Amino acid sequence: MAQENPSPENTEVDEIEEFIEAEELDALRAERDELRDRFMRALADAENSRKRADRDRREAEQYGSTRLARDLLPVFDNLKRALDATTDDTRSQASALIEGVELTLRELTHVMTKHGVTPISPAPGDAFDPQLHQAMFEAPVPGTKAGHIIQVMTEGFMLHDRLLRPAQVGVSSTPAN
Repeated sequence: MAQENPSPENTEVDEIEEFIEAEELDALRAERDELRDRFMRALADAENSRKRADRDRREAEQYGSTRLARDLLPVFDNLKRALDATTDDTRSQASALIEGVELTLRELTHVMTKHGVTPISPAPGDAFDPQLHQAMFEAPVPGTKAGHIIQVMTEGFMLHDRLLRPAQVGVSSTPAN
């Protein structure tokens, strides 16, 4: 039997078919790679969204009461001023009233602490920290170092690790000689 010689036409057709199949295969591979890339990006976006939502939820739990806490600070200040203004005479005449104010201030402090609000209570002689203190005035005071607190007007407060209100203080400038 004689073998058929592949005709030049058949060889050409086979090569064309192989070329078309290779081109389709390359297109399918490119489409697969693109879909895989889009899928991986969608997974990453979903994971990032989950993490962001979790972080937002935690922050809302911790710092959601910021406005209420800020609104309560003047109440704290006024109760403290009322107690600071009392004299021995006033204490003897209105002891029940003063005791009520002290109990109210103590309870307010307890509730604020329970919710993460802690006082910043600098003392005269402490170094001024612009992250925690607000300088209300600066004055040269003999016997002090420049940049140290000489007077505390109001306490500051932190809500967890965030500054709610800076402590208002007077700061010593370079002392006059």
